[in-house]
Amino acid sequence: MKSTLKKLLPFAVVGVISGATAVGTLQYFGHNSNNGDQGYFTSSTNASFAGMNSAAIGDDFVKAAKTTVPAVVTIKNYQNRTSSRASEQDMFDFFFGDPFGGRGQQRQKQQAPDNMPSGMGSGVIISPDGYIISNNHVVAGANKLEVVLSNKKSYIATLVGTDPNTDISLLKIEEKGLPYLNFANSDNIEVGQWVLAVGNPLGLNSTVTAGIVSAKGRGIGILGSQGKASNPIESFIQTDAAINPGNSGGALVNSNGDLIGINSAIQSTTGYYQGYGFAVPSNLARKIVEDIKKFGIVQRGFLGVQSLDLSDEQQVASYNFQKKANIKTGSGVYVTGFGENSGAEDAGLKIGDVITKIDTMPVTDFADLSIAIGSKRPGDKVAVTYIRNGKENTTTVTLKDQKGGTSTRTKADLSVSEKIGADFEPLSESFKTNYGLNSGVIARNVGEGSEMAKIGIVDNYIIIEINGKPVNSQKDVEKILDKYQGNVQVKFVDEYGRIYTKGFKMP
Repeated sequence: MKSTLKKLLPFAVVGVISGATAVGTLQYFGHNSNNGDQGYFTSSTNASFAGMNSAAIGDDFVKAAKTTVPAVVTIKNYQNRTSSRASEQDMFDFFFGDPFGGRGQQRQKQQAPDNMPSGMGSGVIISPDGYIISNNHVVAGANKLEVVLSNKKSYIATLVGTDPNTDISLLKIEEKGLPYLNFANSDNIEVGQWVLAVGNPLGLNSTVTAGIVSAKGRGIGILGSQGKASNPIESFIQTDAAINPGNSGGALVNSNGDLIGINSAIQSTTGYYQGYGFAVPSNLARKIVEDIKKFGIVQRGFLGVQSLDLSDEQQVASYNFQKKANIKTGSGVYVTGFGENSGAEDAGLKIGDVITKIDTMPVTDFADLSIAIGSKRPGDKVAVTYIRNGKENTTTVTLKDQKGGTSTRTKADLSVSEKIGADFEPLSESFKTNYGLNSGVIARNVGEGSEMAKIGIVDNYIIIEINGKPVNSQKDVEKILDKYQGNVQVKFVDEYGRIYTKGFKMP
C-alpha cells in the first residue's frame, strides 16, 4: 500500500498544480482556454511562478479591457439576398458565422426576413467623430450597415471605402465625442507578448479574450483564394487569444489598450476557434484608412517583380518541375520575372536575384516582401538588398502603381471602369442572335464591394443598357459615364436569363 502511494504521490502533486493553474487562468483571463495543454505544461518548474505573477498581468488586462470595450462595435450587414452568391456566402459563414443558426446552404433554403442582417462582425472606433475600421469581408455586399455601440446605441453607417487586398474597410457614423483607440506601432510587437482580442463573437457582445502573439508575418493565402483580392497583402499577426466567428473586424490590443491589429480570420477545421487567430497589423491598417480618408482610394506602390518564395518547399518544387530548374529552398524571395513598367527592373534587378531586405526590414519570405512594399505608395523609394552570384548588393527602387505612374491618384483620376468596379467585353454577334439580344457586354473582374457588385452584378452577367442606352463595348460604357454625375440605371441579365434594372449613384 505504501509503495503504491509513493508511486501515485508525484501524479497527485502534478494534479494539484495543474488544477491551481487552470483556476488561475480562468480567473484572470476570463475565458476557457485549452486546459489539457495547461496540464501538460505543468511539468515545467516555471508553471507555478507564472501563476503567482498573473495578478499583475490581470490588473493590466482590466485596464486594457476598460479602454478597449467601449471603442469596439457590432456591425450588422444587410444585403439583397436574391443577388447573393454562393462563394460570398461561404466566405461570410467562414469568417463570422451564420447569425440564424445554420450554415450557408441551410440559410439559402430557409432565409431570414429582410429586416434581419445577413451577417454580423465587429469594428473599432478610431476617432471621436465616428470613423470606424473593420474588415472588408464584414461589409461586403451590404446595402445597409448598422453599427451598434457597446452602450446599445445604434447608427446607420456610411461606407467610406474598402480594400479587398488587405481586408480593411472604413465606415463613418454621425456622432461626436466617441471613445476610440490609438494605433500602436505594430512593428514593435514581439512574439510572446500578451495581447487582448475584443469583439462580438457568436452573438456575444463585448467579449474579451487573452493570449500571446504566436507569430508575426503569417501568410495563410485566404485573401487571394476566398476573396476578391487581386494583389493581396498577407502578413498577419498570429495570436492564440480565442477568436471566433463575429470577432472579424474587432480589436487586437496590447496591455496598454493600444490597437496593434484588426482581427480578420481563424484557421480551423470546424469554423470555430482551434488555437489560431490572425490580425491585420495596425501599421498596415492605419495606412489603408489614411489613404481612403485623404484620397478616396488606396495608394499602392509596386516593386514590379514576379517572384518565388524560397521558404515555401511546395512552391519551389512546383517551380523546379515546371521550369526544369534546380532552385534550392531557403530564405528570401527569388526574382522570376518583371511586370510592365517595373521599377525594380529599371533599378537594375535581374531574374535570379534573391531579395533579402527592403530598407531595414529582413525579407525571409513573400509575406515579408508583401507588407514591406504594400505599405508604401507610388513614388516612394525603397532600398532593395539582394543576392546575385553569392554577393550582396543594394539598389534604390522607385515604386510605381499598376499603370506605371509614380504619383498619388484620387477618385477623380480613375477611369469609369475603376470607379464602378468592372471591366466589359463585347458579346459575339452569334450570341446576340441566339439569345435575341440587340446589345450587350459581359461583366468581367467585378470588384468586391464595387458599385456593380452592390446592385447584384457578378462576373459573366450581361449588361444590356446603361442609362437607357445600348452598350456593345467597354468604350460605350466609358462614353456614357465619363464625367457623368448622378444616378446610373443598369439593365442586365443574370445566369438564368432573368432581366433586372437597378441603379447606383455615380461615385
